[in-house]
Amino acid sequence: MSEPTHEQIVSELHSKPPITLAPGPRLDAEKHGALPLLPSTVWDLPGGTAWVYYGEGHSGLTRPVIFADGFNTGPSSLDFSWEIMEFGDYALISELRRRGHDVIILGFHERSASILDNSRTAQAAIQYAIAERQSNAPLAVGGFSMGGLVTRHALAKMESQGIDHQTSLYFSYDSPHRGAWIPIALQAFAHYIKDLDSRFSDQINSPAARQLLWRHIEKWNGKPDQSDERTTFLAEMEAIGQWPRRPRLIGVSNGVADGTGTDAQAGELALEGKGLSVVGTKLYTQSPGDNELVAKLRVVTLKTNQVHTSKLPSIDGAPGGSLEGFGILADGLNALSPLLGFKTDVRIRSHCFVPAVSAVDVGDPDTDAELYKDISALPPNAGGLDEFKLSSRNEGHTLVTEELCTWLLDRLP
Repeated sequence: MSEPTHEQIVSELHSKPPITLAPGPRLDAEKHGALPLLPSTVWDLPGGTAWVYYGEGHSGLTRPVIFADGFNTGPSSLDFSWEIMEFGDYALISELRRRGHDVIILGFHERSASILDNSRTAQAAIQYAIAERQSNAPLAVGGFSMGGLVTRHALAKMESQGIDHQTSLYFSYDSPHRGAWIPIALQAFAHYIKDLDSRFSDQINSPAARQLLWRHIEKWNGKPDQSDERTTFLAEMEAIGQWPRRPRLIGVSNGVADGTGTDAQAGELALEGKGLSVVGTKLYTQSPGDNELVAKLRVVTLKTNQVHTSKLPSIDGAPGGSLEGFGILADGLNALSPLLGFKTDVRIRSHCFVPAVSAVDVGDPDTDAELYKDISALPPNAGGLDEFKLSSRNEGHTLVTEELCTWLLDRLP
């Protein structure tokens, strides 16, 4: 049997969905039998769409709650939002409507666009909700993951411009207030296969990813650092006061409070190439220390390159909301034709994506001491949020659970 050509590999990769590091149902996951309800109305916004569901007994917008979508690639999908918010562990949309809240699902035309661009869409949604509201009830505004940062910026920006957002509660759901994490090994692999398929690398280098990630590399052999785009974003947040001042600020984390990490230990082999085209590729969880090996990269060519890092913490196993980053990559490669030789074994599917200290804004993810500290021992004013809730277990990033959602629902205006 002859070896596959470069053209055959490129064609096969592009015939499949892109490898995308994002939470939620996988593209090949079994779909829920139910379909989303038809919205009460749909708002066409600059840069996005809002799907509006009136609360039970409402004939118009009365008690608006805006949920902004999080980081991904491409446009927001109503089906995807329902999979997350309604068809998972807890029927959040139904419970919101049962309690008399009007649910506004805010989507974006491009979820990997700059947070500042999508903030303008959020600001438009807030102003549209005020104009359409048939009562004097204040708004509640927030979002999942990146959506929490988008709406945080939107509200603070409106205040800085003297615009009345009429919002009494801001909330974030596992949002990376101090930064998110994708292992350097995964970022390096994404860039390493760019000549074969650039879509994975494009996601890692997208404006939103550069702004969200605590450490980023632009090329497979780059030095992990804070991106220029993140530096600019943080400066913008500083310029508008970091947080909105008028609403009460609350947030939840999909990680635990007591500092207990996951089973992913530092320096462990997470993914290994077994097929002829990737044999020699090995991706490891992050190790602290100097000149630590995090990846051996070999794809198609005979040469194997190595990636080393220095002075990064043991972040992959830190408490927080997790992402199946290694698993998503392995599933994508194993979905290719066996004849191409991309078979891959994955030993550790998940890594920490949004550390608990980042989600509740009580610490930077730069040391093990910060990542694994006991948040429950901190004073209530340790960060920017007025109140926060952490999960009783480390679980998937933005997993909608009864534990976190009932706490949030009880605080809505």
